[in-house]
Amino acid sequence: MEQAVKDFFHDFRQELMSNAEANRAFQLEEFLNKFSNELIETGLVDGFEFCHYRPPRGGMRVDGYWSDDEVLTIFIADYDCRTELEFITQTEVDAIFKRASNFFEASRNKDLHAELEETSPGYGLSRKISDSIDGIREVRFFLLSERLLSERFKFVENLLISGVPAKYHIWDISRLYRQHSSQQKKEILTINFLEKFNKGVPCLVANVDVDAYQSYLAVLQGDILSTLYEEYGSQLLEQNVRSFLQARGKVNKGIRATVLNDPDMFFAYNNGITATAQDVQTCQGPSGLEIICIKDLQIVNGGQTTASLFHTKRKDKASLKHIFVQMKLSVINKDSDAEEIVPRISEYANTQNRVSAADFFSNHSFHIKIEEFSRRIWAPAMPGAQRETKWFYERVRGQYANEQSNFTQAEKRKFQAKYPRSKMFTKTDLAKFDNVWDEDPKWVNLGAQKNFVQFAKRIGKEWNTSPLVFNEIYYKRLIARALIFRRTEKLISTQSWYKGGYRANIVAYTIAILSELCKKNNKAIDYLGIWNGQVISAAMVDAITVISEIVNRSISSPPPGSTNISEWCKTQSCWYAIQKSIPEVSKNLPDDFVKSLISVDTVHSMENDAKKVQKIDDGIDAQRLIFTIPPEQWSKILAAGSEKSLWTGKEVGILKVAIQIPHKIPTDKQSAVLLKVLERAREEGYQSLQSMGVQRHPDC
Repeated sequence: MEQAVKDFFHDFRQELMSNAEANRAFQLEEFLNKFSNELIETGLVDGFEFCHYRPPRGGMRVDGYWSDDEVLTIFIADYDCRTELEFITQTEVDAIFKRASNFFEASRNKDLHAELEETSPGYGLSRKISDSIDGIREVRFFLLSERLLSERFKFVENLLISGVPAKYHIWDISRLYRQHSSQQKKEILTINFLEKFNKGVPCLVANVDVDAYQSYLAVLQGDILSTLYEEYGSQLLEQNVRSFLQARGKVNKGIRATVLNDPDMFFAYNNGITATAQDVQTCQGPSGLEIICIKDLQIVNGGQTTASLFHTKRKDKASLKHIFVQMKLSVINKDSDAEEIVPRISEYANTQNRVSAADFFSNHSFHIKIEEFSRRIWAPAMPGAQRETKWFYERVRGQYANEQSNFTQAEKRKFQAKYPRSKMFTKTDLAKFDNVWDEDPKWVNLGAQKNFVQFAKRIGKEWNTSPLVFNEIYYKRLIARALIFRRTEKLISTQSWYKGGYRANIVAYTIAILSELCKKNNKAIDYLGIWNGQVISAAMVDAITVISEIVNRSISSPPPGSTNISEWCKTQSCWYAIQKSIPEVSKNLPDDFVKSLISVDTVHSMENDAKKVQKIDDGIDAQRLIFTIPPEQWSKILAAGSEKSLWTGKEVGILKVAIQIPHKIPTDKQSAVLLKVLERAREEGYQSLQSMGVQRHPDC
């Protein structure tokens, strides 16, 4: 047994118990939240609902679920607060999965929900299964274990349960460790076409003389592409493309019509797919070169084509025998800068969709700006503490762990004192913290991926129209919202009326009601006050306590026909119903909380001042970057652009100033113009900038 896995188990256990105590939550619930958050961040699942059902007589078991796009995911925990790392055997795995499948079968065929209390989470899931007899095309079982999978373990065979295809996934502590410590966003998917389909994929080598990647042009049969999507689903789609696809609808009508009415013309009509891979194996087949194995196949453009073929085959019973899809496959050299190249392939391949880069990439300027703030700005010490700390924005998954990977124990302690793990937050966290205030709260209840897509759309538009909004005040407001969100989670767990389950829903709607109350009274939360104290006030704690109980009462009484509370919370109607409780909330709000609110005019004044400061800071940053480029390079840029008539008269004049650095210094406004000149020079293929290592500025 590797020592690293033992150390990870120990740290995981200590952190779990600490969080459970701090949140006043059951350790089982904290265990499931930690595990499911990792799966959500890697894109393997889109959300998680706690649903603890273990009847006294045994035989059935479920601990959580998520339902989306006709796929039901059921989670089962193997957790007993073990102090030492142990093994879980094949027999135990089979028994645990059997209990979960028994729950599914009993819910589907024996009306299990009729035996349960209507207010229990188990009732909602059981009733959903019963009511969705024709709506569930696949059920996935995830076993989450604090133990190690036995070396004698073989496999769990995928079965049909009451006519529904079932797939089984085991995540033991070693698999969690590998994923947690990996710089990859997901587990690597390797597809052997000879083993799976008894044939390779015909291809041509595109003779691109570039060290960073190889390219192939291939033709995939529609049945193969549909089967891959059915088996691997979202794992096949590059995470950002999958998120975009979820927001677009399931089936493209044009694709469906072609498959049904004119299948022989599909290859001519369809643009095909763009994909990337880490490695490809080829061999000579009967008709030429064939791809026989692809490591880490990711579709970065063409997700809608892929999903539409699958849905059309399944729903319309359409044959895909005569459907062929062209594929442009780029195999990225592992020694090249894949983190830069793959997102660019995805971004440029998706330009026809008119989606801003904020919808897709962690290297968008917004995320870079938030990361820069989090590394630079010290948070005030909390009451009773002497040491200031910083919040850590994990712009790229795994950053927090990776930054410490080569540290000594002393260096790790120093790093964690500066950036406590409790103050680390991810892109999906950020989207939750912000959307409950500035978006319809139903998005938060729809799951991390869909919520992030909605957040990205809004932020992308705001960045394009007013980038100065994203300044230090914005960052401090964001952290204040994080403090409110996390404190609300803890508060709800301690309430006498809280019986477990639906906490995420209650949190989202509680904060949304806070936001609505402020708007209706033309007031605002004193975010700067929260930032300065790094805690929320006693008055706000009292207000949240009042609101959350009323919200819980509201969501626990769905209208007739909406028996599943979790699904009810995802609807617009639920938010409308909760808003009707605002008069009751207003009547019961503590006076101290109302007095703590500040005027909207005060907020606007602070925001305007922050914009002015940000404008100065951006000017300084631009000047700093301009000075990293030698005058002779500016001269070459001027000459190269002049030959193509790229530069305006104004730009020519400013470039002539840059040529004379340091004898003449471009102003901040001139520097901003020079940044745009740099970007256009890159677009025109001016390679000297890349060879010099000059990076794109966030404001370009």
